[in-house]
Amino acid sequence: AMGNEAMAYAALEAGVAVVCGYPGTPSSELTETVARLHNIGCAHGVHVEWSTNEKAALEVAAGASLAGARALMTCKQMGLNVASDALMSLNYLGVLGGLVIYAADDPGPISSQTEQDTRRFAAFAKVPVLDPSTPEQGFAMMKEAFELSERFGTPVIVRPTTRICHASTFIEVADETFAKPLLHGGFERNPRWIIFPPRAFAAHREINERLAAMSDLFSSEKPWVSFNPQSLALHPASMQEKPQLGIITGGVSTTYAFEALERLQRAGEAQGLAMPAISKLQIGTSYPFPAQRASHWAQNLERILVFEELDYVIEDELLKLAGKTHASWKVEGKLTGAAPDRGENSVALALEAIARFIDDASQGPWTALAQSLIGQGQSAPQQGAPQQDTTQQGAPQQGASQKAPQNTAVSLPPRPPVLCAGCPHRASFLAVKQALGDQKAVLCGDIGCYTLGNAQPLDAIDTCLCMGAGITMAEGFNTVEPDIKAIAFVGDSTYFASGLTGIANATYNRHDITIIVLDNATTAMTGAQPHPGTGVRLMGGKSTPLSIKGTLQALGVESVTCVNPFEFEEAVSAARDAIAFDGPSAVVFQAPCIQLTTPGTPMIVDPERCIGCRRCTDVLGCPAITFDNRFSGPKSGNRGQAEVIQELCNGCGLCTHICPAHAFVPATCTNEEQ
Repeated sequence: AMGNEAMAYAALEAGVAVVCGYPGTPSSELTETVARLHNIGCAHGVHVEWSTNEKAALEVAAGASLAGARALMTCKQMGLNVASDALMSLNYLGVLGGLVIYAADDPGPISSQTEQDTRRFAAFAKVPVLDPSTPEQGFAMMKEAFELSERFGTPVIVRPTTRICHASTFIEVADETFAKPLLHGGFERNPRWIIFPPRAFAAHREINERLAAMSDLFSSEKPWVSFNPQSLALHPASMQEKPQLGIITGGVSTTYAFEALERLQRAGEAQGLAMPAISKLQIGTSYPFPAQRASHWAQNLERILVFEELDYVIEDELLKLAGKTHASWKVEGKLTGAAPDRGENSVALALEAIARFIDDASQGPWTALAQSLIGQGQSAPQQGAPQQDTTQQGAPQQGASQKAPQNTAVSLPPRPPVLCAGCPHRASFLAVKQALGDQKAVLCGDIGCYTLGNAQPLDAIDTCLCMGAGITMAEGFNTVEPDIKAIAFVGDSTYFASGLTGIANATYNRHDITIIVLDNATTAMTGAQPHPGTGVRLMGGKSTPLSIKGTLQALGVESVTCVNPFEFEEAVSAARDAIAFDGPSAVVFQAPCIQLTTPGTPMIVDPERCIGCRRCTDVLGCPAITFDNRFSGPKSGNRGQAEVIQELCNGCGLCTHICPAHAFVPATCTNEEQ
């Protein structure tokens, strides 16, 4: 089997339920293999799709994961750039079912714009990455990646390179595979799935703690320690030697380096040369770096050669480790010109680099022997790479001591943000929830003012990841729990920013979701800036506004309704019809942000009608409505009565649709009009 095919079998044997990605060499065959096995009846219970792009794919996988399914997203290294918005937030949000990202790097580059190194990206995102040296090791890593993901609640990256993806090997695989049952039986509501700043702050500490725990795990616990194997390259004459030289490798470069060592040793033996004892270590879990294992391996070495593709990731970690532990070993690699600073590695490059490393001055017999092995005309590794300055520089200057300011802050009760009084989003949320009734649903939110719909009493948002992700996460939920209605809320500005690809994905892959576009005619949360739906340009003048309804229809959404959410009965009816529609559907709730409108006549509470039921406060959560337990009336008795803060009320009238006693009336009404 091809390496990609082997990884597909491994994921299926691990119980993956959702596989989605975007085509990109060298990763594409994995997704195609899953599709082939599904279509011939060998892979049971798995959903597989090509998504519209990598961001959409990762968000679909994220939704499936939060529902408890094991999910796999596939891409090449460039695709990780497209998915980065979701990935950066997803690590803070966390996952439930194991979520693995298969990001294949392309040294060379052979078919890519760049030689981007996913190991650097993983460190940037603070997500663990596994770096297989062979398809067989990748097969084992893929299975364990799902376990690691569920154990620590984090996405996990598996990073093969082109030669691993496209190599052929023999692996025993199961004749049939079955998706693993959903963890906890499906999605469970939890505030942690909504990425508000306080939650992100707490999550950052959790991320740092679990990375430290994983570093220890990779250094000591099976099977992880087996992905970081160490061994000795010894000639019989050097069996009693204490190794002073070490070679540390990662990925497919491990195979090249170890083959080069064997060839050098055999050639030396033929000429009566004894190779010095060399200690070898492969780093298969490159992030978080298994520092304990590397430190123990290197403690008695004098010089270490690092051989890796593409960036100097392991080399950096060794230099950091040397500084932290005050070790005396000398690290040589890309930064010192001892190894190629770009492109693919090979056995020939490994031969030359290792031979020079042994000779120390590139003049000894091993360098000449390496040249004879690879033949004339082979280019040497790139020289002249910048030297790493390991001296201490830039120590902070000692300034004059400053007196710490006294803490004079007054402790105040927390005041959580809320939707403005008269915000049309409140009416939209209520219309959708009333349309759902007792029907079980998952409500996927997005980035904007409407994220505040998660708070009580609206309680209308279950998840929030990043811009546009509400749509695609709803697709992931629908994939693994089709009996639960998946609703996706998105604002009009976010719709144009990053919602269109998710909608295309829904119609292309026939995800049964309902999209609720909250069109308040502006980018409200950041200060009422224009967007393509407004047609207003910063350079002056106007262009033709893009139609949200028109783009939805153009993208294949067959059921699209536009309605004013303050026309409440019509709004509820439109939402009910969309929810009942089989296939992607949409409701566009159109009402301008109150910051763009002139306030209307504020409402008041008729004390003769109020029954003190608290429905207005318990359902609406409007900041203009309060409740005073001291009030009493002919119908409310001693239960208290509602009250309107007229300075906040803009007269939207939503309260008139909620109050069963019709106690809310315009402030200008006379008693007779009431």
